[in-house]
Amino acid sequence: MGIILIGCQNETSEQPAEESSNDEQVTEENTEDAGKAEPEQETTEETDKQSEDNAEIPETPELEEDSEADTTTEKQEADKESESKETETSEQNNDENQSEEKADEAVAVPDNKTTIENTLTVVEDPDSVEVIVNKQRKLPDGYKPADLVEPNVSFYAAEGDPKRLMRQVAATALEQLFADAKQSGLEFVAVSGYRSYDRQKVIYENNVAKNGQEHADRYSARPGTSEHQTGLAMDVASAALVAVLEPGFIQTDEGQWLAENAHNYGFIIRYLEGKESITGYSYEPWHVRYVGKELATEVYEQQTTLEEFFGLYP
Repeated sequence: MGIILIGCQNETSEQPAEESSNDEQVTEENTEDAGKAEPEQETTEETDKQSEDNAEIPETPELEEDSEADTTTEKQEADKESESKETETSEQNNDENQSEEKADEAVAVPDNKTTIENTLTVVEDPDSVEVIVNKQRKLPDGYKPADLVEPNVSFYAAEGDPKRLMRQVAATALEQLFADAKQSGLEFVAVSGYRSYDRQKVIYENNVAKNGQEHADRYSARPGTSEHQTGLAMDVASAALVAVLEPGFIQTDEGQWLAENAHNYGFIIRYLEGKESITGYSYEPWHVRYVGKELATEVYEQQTTLEEFFGLYP
């Protein structure tokens, strides 16, 4: 028998250094210096370049030998004052840039995956058989049921595979379901039960890589939000058919019997047809979830979902 599995239920401005428009000192030339050339004036470009180079003090241009001494002194004092202003401006700019960077960090929007994870409700009692795990409700970090066992039923997975595990109470109920179905001439095979957080993470990420985010969110659970991690769910199939884990399963004798009788053993068809907007997942007639006989019977009779029954709408 060949069985095809389709994944179930499951990221400076540098202010120009205040253009030190240092007024060039212009001195009147004495009559006796009339024939001599005037000293060269520094250009604005030279001043700006020096300001960018760590506000170095501009060199004082050479003055003619017979320029007055007080002219040189005034020039040096003006240059020092310009340097002081440039240094103060530079420090101010640095402080402003650091403030802007911190502000940018503070308002940084987290990626979609982080946003979704931060808005999930962590269930308070993950060991309850009535626990509800879905796209809005996740299991506590590191959760693993303490009473996982392997039910005595036919499996598709190889011996020793964790997918063969369920919680004790669900495993016992599954054994009875399989046995009674066999008495009616029907034969089921268990496909996938318990999945750890890490295993679900691999499944989900592979689905995203292969089919895209939208498809993955429709058919796979994000890690921590999978019912399989509770140990209370099992995917089942008809042992006689090749095509399994797809909506067409409901057309088989096993699929119809399961839909009509699962509640008698404490199971429900977790993801009903037409309820996708409530459960968050497409119709999965193969996915049964143990909730106990009493609750399963009420949910079955009302043809509703756990979300609707408990008023937990998305």
